[in-house]
Amino acid sequence: MNTTPARAQPATAPWVATLRQRFRTLPWLKATGNTVFLVIFFYLYLYIQRHPVFEVTQIPATALDRWIGFQPSALGLYLSLWVYTALPVALQPDLRQLARYGVHIGLMCAISLLIFVFWPTSVSEAVGTREGSGLFAMMYAVDTNGNACPSLHVAAAVFSCMWLQSTLRSVAAPAWPKWVNIWWCAGICYSTLAVKQHLLIDLLAGGTLGAVAGWWSLRIAARSA
Repeated sequence: MNTTPARAQPATAPWVATLRQRFRTLPWLKATGNTVFLVIFFYLYLYIQRHPVFEVTQIPATALDRWIGFQPSALGLYLSLWVYTALPVALQPDLRQLARYGVHIGLMCAISLLIFVFWPTSVSEAVGTREGSGLFAMMYAVDTNGNACPSLHVAAAVFSCMWLQSTLRSVAAPAWPKWVNIWWCAGICYSTLAVKQHLLIDLLAGGTLGAVAGWWSLRIAARSA
């Protein structure tokens, strides 16, 4: 007869269990809504990019832009934005807060599109002929150097980072996932310069837009709560 006591199963940390529960709430609605949102947004984004109403302003390169150079290895970080921005959506706890988040990020994107309409910008002359094949060629064929400033890639990353930090604080997560969140956001922002889709001026403008929109939306969310 085996008298060895059964080994106790490790308990799931409360913050992990809470996040898991949030992921399991309205998963199909979140996935479908996020997809529809992106399709509509990119249709408008690319249409504005390819049919500028006003003269396109060329964003100048800074010394930092010339120093960084083209870095193909940063493409993975650049494309990871689409996973990163889906996380705040997936972690909304209920329908009301999901809808509220959609309105907030939708307003930020609408502001960006209005800027692109009335002030079309590009970085094509500043970065010159871009290199790359495969995924780079596909990306360049779809998304040109237009709609450069502010960088909506950076704005969306900063906005998502702020919401994820708020979520991690609300579930009492430890420090390490918060640092992962910050460094992931920083890596995405850096990648916009490394793959030559944006310049430093675009990054700073996009970061400002994302930070202001994130602060404002989180303040409204806190009041509602």
